[in-house]
Amino acid sequence: MSSVFELGEGQSPLVINIPHAGTEVPDDILKRMTPEARKLPDTDWFVDRLYGFAADMNATILKANFSRFVIDVNRDPGGQSLYPGQATTGLVPTELFDGAAIYQGDAPDETEIETRRATYFDPYHQALSEQISRVRALHGYCVLYDAHSISSRVPRLFEGELPVLNLGTNEGLSCAREIERAVTGKMLDQDDYETVANGRFKGGWITRTYGTPRHNIHALQMELAQRAYMDEAAVEYDEAAAKKLKPLLKDILQAALDAAEHLHWEPA
Repeated sequence: MSSVFELGEGQSPLVINIPHAGTEVPDDILKRMTPEARKLPDTDWFVDRLYGFAADMNATILKANFSRFVIDVNRDPGGQSLYPGQATTGLVPTELFDGAAIYQGDAPDETEIETRRATYFDPYHQALSEQISRVRALHGYCVLYDAHSISSRVPRLFEGELPVLNLGTNEGLSCAREIERAVTGKMLDQDDYETVANGRFKGGWITRTYGTPRHNIHALQMELAQRAYMDEAAVEYDEAAAKKLKPLLKDILQAALDAAEHLHWEPA
């Protein structure tokens, strides 16, 4: 495998985290997976490409290179479910979103899980923590935007077709209310895409763990339905659809930054 992650350091208050767009799987893991799992169907396809414009906003962008099937950096390492009573996947997933097995034989044991955690999970979170601290030291605050996407229809996880824009703020606990209102305002001020805040996706472990408004760290998760920017059946990036979506995403990011700046502005 290549390095665990890709990092582009920016100087603005914005940190964009992309934990599930990676597709690298070590050969010793890949050969144990089912043929369907080897296609990596639960990947957040092309999210790094979609948000590439954020580099021009001087954002810091951190992206995992490894697949979430190796280890999921957006899950509680202690094993606590993000959505008690609902279907979800764990730290080292053993099932696809549709419930099918990932491994042809035995699932990884505790020793293997700990090895994966030391190799991938811990270095990734060290980098994320360092970048949040660096940005907060520069500006006095940080806006952490956790960028995700998912198939529009996953019957095991939710009914029907998912809205395109799914904002998660852990029911308003992971960021200041002013920032949440600014982002939801941008989401609602358009007619092209269905939106919801704190619906099926309320923010994963990263949003819930790092989002501490009392410490001037404001975290938001955006889960996009993949039909908005790609051909889901062919697993291909749709340049025209993405071009239409990007200005709205940029407006959402800017709204979060503007609200955070106003919130933390101090007169000279």
